[in-house]
Amino acid sequence: MARIPRITNQQILEAARQVFLQQGFGASTLEIAQQAGISEASIFKRFSTKEELFFAAMGILEKPLWVNELESLCGKGDLKENLINICLQIMEFYREILPRIMMLRSRGNAMPEFGGKESRPMLDVKLMTAFLEREINQDRLRPCDPQTVAHILVGSVMNYVFLEQMSSQVSMPTAQSGIGTYLNYGDPATEVSVFILNLIDIIWQGIAPSQD
Repeated sequence: MARIPRITNQQILEAARQVFLQQGFGASTLEIAQQAGISEASIFKRFSTKEELFFAAMGILEKPLWVNELESLCGKGDLKENLINICLQIMEFYREILPRIMMLRSRGNAMPEFGGKESRPMLDVKLMTAFLEREINQDRLRPCDPQTVAHILVGSVMNYVFLEQMSSQVSMPTAQSGIGTYLNYGDPATEVSVFILNLIDIIWQGIAPSQD
């Protein structure tokens, strides 16, 4: 019978995140192992490289959870509502990882390259582009440049999170909701929802399928 690990992957990632945020990518895996209370060899039984450990600890996953949602929604349901839900999930994803990246950058800590791969934001733009292209091919969107729309969506969400992190309060003004009720200013969840609703509503006017 296989021995049950004494420490979970999540505990290793939490220890690695703490050390990496303090020292950057230059931190030793030995120090991370000591922080986690395991041997250095145990880390590499779970994570093949230090880069893999870093990206996992920072939350920069190879395939974020929202990507699975993107794939399952293609060609299904109300596309405008799907875009709203997807952008809300992208927002939560960047709310989690962007503060960590900003902290590393602000401290001048080193970060690994993506191993010749594109950055996380550019990968996300590509994924969104592919999704929109498939929807266009199914006549669920007006013919348009899906890459430009993807840049607008992902870039707007990232910019919102960046501004949010630069201020103790979200500086975006609260607008009237789609159901005609005024929402309370100062509620971050409410303001995010309003921003995403308005973003999709504006973009939808240019990409909505024709009614012919």
